[in-house]
Amino acid sequence: MRKSIILAIALLAATPTFAQVKCGGSFSSFVSNVKAAAIARGHSKATVTRFLANARHDPSVIKADRSQGIFRMNFVDFSRRIISQNRMDNGRRYARELDGIFDRIERNYGVSRGVLLAFWALETDFGQVQGNFNTLNSLLTLSHDCRRPELFQPQVFAALELYERGDFDPVNTKGAWAGEIGMVQMLPEDILTNGVDGDGDGKVKLKTSPADALMSGGNMLQSLGWRANEPWLQEIVLPKNLDWSQTGLTTTKSVSQWESLGVKPRAGSLASAKLQASILLPMGRKGPAFLAYPNFSTYFEWNKSFVYVTSAAYFATRLEGAPVFTVGKPDPALSDGQMKSLQKKLRSRGHDVGKIDGILGAKTRAAVQQEQIRLGLPADAWPTAALLSKL
Repeated sequence: MRKSIILAIALLAATPTFAQVKCGGSFSSFVSNVKAAAIARGHSKATVTRFLANARHDPSVIKADRSQGIFRMNFVDFSRRIISQNRMDNGRRYARELDGIFDRIERNYGVSRGVLLAFWALETDFGQVQGNFNTLNSLLTLSHDCRRPELFQPQVFAALELYERGDFDPVNTKGAWAGEIGMVQMLPEDILTNGVDGDGDGKVKLKTSPADALMSGGNMLQSLGWRANEPWLQEIVLPKNLDWSQTGLTTTKSVSQWESLGVKPRAGSLASAKLQASILLPMGRKGPAFLAYPNFSTYFEWNKSFVYVTSAAYFATRLEGAPVFTVGKPDPALSDGQMKSLQKKLRSRGHDVGKIDGILGAKTRAAVQQEQIRLGLPADAWPTAALLSKL
């Protein structure tokens, strides 16, 4: 018994893991290493050979990965760009047509229909634009690239498992440049763990079946930590004398505590008094204001972009009847060059802002707020020309 256990442990230790496939170098050599790693993990040589037979490096994938300029837009501009009247109308239409499916999702996973409708709209325009990149080649190309191999290499092996099940075609399966598949754009690993046969035909068809795609999306959100039947985002009205350093996703208080500080809902009523929440000011204290409930953090498990996440969450509330947000009069956003200059100045002061990319992400926002506090400025985490000048 003990000898068998020791042998099993030794075999596991000798088996290459996803991250152990070295990135970079010759693409053909990289594919050979992926093949060896797959065989070492127990997949048959013949199956792996067929799976990788048409593997090709796709330079257009790398180009797409390096040019995501849309996330440099601010929240107001980005949300206005992506939340069109056509998407609003189609979202409400699908909510009616697929009412039974959304009832099942809400019952089984506790995910509100507006949340999935918004993802469905933003990811693929309700299934109309699912991407035309060969999925396997996208995943292999991004796995070979050394920017984020730890994210994409596991997806190659997950796609291999789907292939063995008859649910993935290495030649004909197509999707987004980053390897997502189907109406709500799920990666192979997510399909393996969260795919649901929503229409009962025995297959999980995320490209053609709204029931499968939406049920799978609901299941995935639940697995990512979605709290059943709770809100995610709500527009609020703030008092002018609020301590702005208390805003931001790193500070949470109960709804009752926020109410005692003068926070009021823009429409309807706030959530349960005991529920924890943060004040979100995507464009500073002079722009739109939201109360972000615990479910809002789950959005970042789906997508890491602050602007995308906030827009998707807001869109979901609109689809469920919330009014158009109050724009206010926020201070002008910094240009791309100014943002990069700001990030360099923040880094020189010891702040971790990540890559100098001109994008106002979570790390840059946190650093901005700390410097605003130090300089005695309103600490709303919105970078302004005045802050840049003072730094």
